Amino acid sequence: MEKEDQEKTGKLTLVLALATFLAAFGSSFQYGYNVAAVNSPSEFMQQFYNDTYYDRNKENIESFTLTLLWSLTVSMFPFGGFIGSLMVGFLVNNLGRKGALLFNNIFSILPAILMGCSKIAKSFEIIIASRLLVGICAGISSNVVPMYLGELAPKNLRGALGVVPQLFITVGILVAQLFGLRSVLASEEGWPILLGLTGVPAGLQLLLLPFFPESPRYLLIQKKNESAAEKALQTLRGWKDVDMEMEEIRKEDEAEKAAGFISVWKLFRMQSLRWQLISTIVLMAGQQLSGVNAIYYYADQIYLSAGVKSNDVQYVTAGTGAVNVFMTMVTVFVVELWGRRNLLLIGFSTCLTACIVLTVALALQNTISWMPYVSIVCVIVYVIGHAVGPSPIPALFITEIFLQSSRPSAYMIGGSVHWLSNFIVGLIFPFIQVGLGPYSFIIFAIICLLTTIYIFMVVPETKGRTFVEINQIFAKKNKPCHKAEEQATWGDTRSVNYQLSTTVFCLANKTDLITSYQDIPVLCEQRKATGVTPRSPAAEWLVSSEQDLAWR
Repeated sequence: MEKEDQEKTGKLTLVLALATFLAAFGSSFQYGYNVAAVNSPSEFMQQFYNDTYYDRNKENIESFTLTLLWSLTVSMFPFGGFIGSLMVGFLVNNLGRKGALLFNNIFSILPAILMGCSKIAKSFEIIIASRLLVGICAGISSNVVPMYLGELAPKNLRGALGVVPQLFITVGILVAQLFGLRSVLASEEGWPILLGLTGVPAGLQLLLLPFFPESPRYLLIQKKNESAAEKALQTLRGWKDVDMEMEEIRKEDEAEKAAGFISVWKLFRMQSLRWQLISTIVLMAGQQLSGVNAIYYYADQIYLSAGVKSNDVQYVTAGTGAVNVFMTMVTVFVVELWGRRNLLLIGFSTCLTACIVLTVALALQNTISWMPYVSIVCVIVYVIGHAVGPSPIPALFITEIFLQSSRPSAYMIGGSVHWLSNFIVGLIFPFIQVGLGPYSFIIFAIICLLTTIYIFMVVPETKGRTFVEINQIFAKKNKPCHKAEEQATWGDTRSVNYQLSTTVFCLANKTDLITSYQDIPVLCEQRKATGVTPRSPAAEWLVSSEQDLAWR
């Protein structure tokens, strides 16, 4: 019977598969699409900027002004992503995970219409403002989709479904590259259509996603609607008996009854979540500061130096995008076999090696004739390494290492770090390239090395574990605040930090071990009855938490 329950838990039902597809295609796809959509038609769009300026002022736009306007067009996207990340906590707590995704379609459909009509309206300002809006859409979706899918999926499919958003991001990039070919939509007449197509996935999601379940964890823990949560689980799993999974969610709910909403500021101050938060920041910063955007920025020059004709570079770039999609698809199938930690180590180590060899190849390409081909290989190897670990795993990891009350704020912090790092690399890399030339990638190699060391030393494996079990692992890393604990007594009515999954009390003789919420009041009464009050150094309280519990 137990084996049968485990088999049931791991089933990918049609409802779960379709919900995953709609969430990822309707949101994550747009993120990737808008990353690449303005690259290919940039020449025609800048000509439109100049023509519009000339119609207004009867003179051509200055080179500096045109560069500034184009920089704004590109940079508004990551800036909007940063703003969108800051909105995540409010949206998911008030509208739910599914509700936040549906609301987010406003920031896709509206700018899609505006960008599609920008040439008719003769306004480049519309394009710049629309890029800000689609950036907000990407900022929200890059955080909410992994959260939503992580809470829908059973634990043995959580890794695979958690990588799906990144898969659709890469698919979005590839589709934009294909549509952006000169023979397709990268033309004087076609670029408004290319930009406007971003609204199609949003429209599909807006029509169909309302028919699919909300996150059961959100319904039970935050909305306190047990019947709706049970119905959602039954729909997702395809059978009526969901008692085991409901009990797991109830335990998490019991652990978080006094937590409420944990704000970003409170999360920064909570020692019990210290290493979870540090790991989030390191992984999200490492993802972007490892040089993935710089590699794509430099790729065209590398291809040209290897003898690829300028008109053929667009096809080679699309081929690189196809490699990215393929390797991310491979990750979907191996993440539950190899584990998150191993994929992160493999990915960052591969990127580290590629950056070092690429630096050598670029430095020697004018000396050794075959070095440009080594550079191309390095670009492909880097893309493979990043697709295996650094790109898909960090967002999945945030879902797994935080419980319900702190997860939205954790995504706000992680998303903000992601988009700020993205913006910083895009802003400063051209200057680094001018200053350091072929040695620019040494900086990214160092970041890859430091991130790899951190993962090896700190990051645990989360494969196949419940959210509560993962928090128990981090409890051992999060040391308590001894001063507050020394002053507490076994009958205190004061609040102390507590979390079901990570509470451990060790008395001096190591005989009393508490890991159950129900055991605590019983042991407290026993200690009060015997008159024994633990004091340091006779006893040490090891408390790790993300909520306050009033002791009785």
